[in-house]
Amino acid sequence: MNAIKSIKETNFLKQRRYEAVMFLITFFGIFGYVGHSMGVSNMLNTIMNTAWDLLMNTVFYIMGITVLSGALGKLLIEFGVVRLLEKILAPLMKPLFNLPGVGALAGVLTFLSDNPAIISLANDKNFSKYFKNYQLVSLTNFGTAFGMGLIVITFMSTLKIPGNESNLFFPALIGLVGALVGAIVSTRLMQHLIKGVIKPRIDQDFEGASEKISFKSEGGLFIRFLNSILDGGKSGVDLGLAIIPGVLIISTMVMMLTFGPKDPAIGYQGLAYEGVTLLPDLAGHIWWLFEGLFGFKNPELIAFPVTSLGAVGAALSLVKAFIAKGIIDGNVIAVFTAMGMCWSGYLSTHTAMLDTLNYRELTSKALLSHTVGGIIAGCFAHYLYVLVSMFI
Repeated sequence: MNAIKSIKETNFLKQRRYEAVMFLITFFGIFGYVGHSMGVSNMLNTIMNTAWDLLMNTVFYIMGITVLSGALGKLLIEFGVVRLLEKILAPLMKPLFNLPGVGALAGVLTFLSDNPAIISLANDKNFSKYFKNYQLVSLTNFGTAFGMGLIVITFMSTLKIPGNESNLFFPALIGLVGALVGAIVSTRLMQHLIKGVIKPRIDQDFEGASEKISFKSEGGLFIRFLNSILDGGKSGVDLGLAIIPGVLIISTMVMMLTFGPKDPAIGYQGLAYEGVTLLPDLAGHIWWLFEGLFGFKNPELIAFPVTSLGAVGAALSLVKAFIAKGIIDGNVIAVFTAMGMCWSGYLSTHTAMLDTLNYRELTSKALLSHTVGGIIAGCFAHYLYVLVSMFI
């Protein structure tokens, strides 16, 4: 009874009522606008048709890539390639990122898998002991910049642009360089914002896992190979399943706010990928900025980096729709790869990791730093692509 009374005495119930009212206004405002433009029947049919087409033609394609890349990543770990890469990249960590050499392991693992790999590493005493406190916190920005990197590069490289027989692996590689630059900016900026703000960590204050970071395994060569590809493939299936909600929900909404009717002469037919051009119309007011920074020629392209903020798997599903509309070229692939990697779902990853490290209050600084890093990643990829294209 006292608990109920205390809740009534606070502003909790009043705030919840305000939230409910604002949610209803926003929800019915968006769907009312779309339904008014398309017609309610066409809107509902488009939602279902778009979700179905994304599931059958995009999600399973991405899942195929995640299974193969998961198997490859596990093989690289099993047979010591990751440890070798760590040793090779370690000398670059201090001058580029102001991180200890062991931090390279975080970048390699997130590149081969996804952002959550950084959380388990940061919570391991045998890994975290090499970092000063502000460096450990900035690891959220460093690791997130490479999340799903192998999957993004593989996806972009296998795309085919009608009428253009050029290999897209080269633009994707330029995108990787852009993501690297974005990671440097994001990590360094985060360190600058928090250094001196948080107190140095005492080892006894950090309760991490006591097990060592180890990639040891048992069994013969063939059994290790077989177990690696099967375990890695299984993790790829899990990752492929995990991206389904993001692709179906986020991508459907973004596409319905990006593309117009398939045939303007006929109007809305309830087909997949129809919608209203709200995002391009809004972006059109400052289009000179996007064109100057990223070289985008069409307002619809802004949907990819916006979607990457929440889930890069969902953002990848937009690319085929852009290809169908004929608005994709090598420069766009380079920029998408850079921003897709750097912004691969960081809205969720930063919060989860900083919460694990008991620094949730630094989330806004981490997001600000990574937003700047992602913009610079895309900008650098664009101008590097233009520069290299002059000589090729």
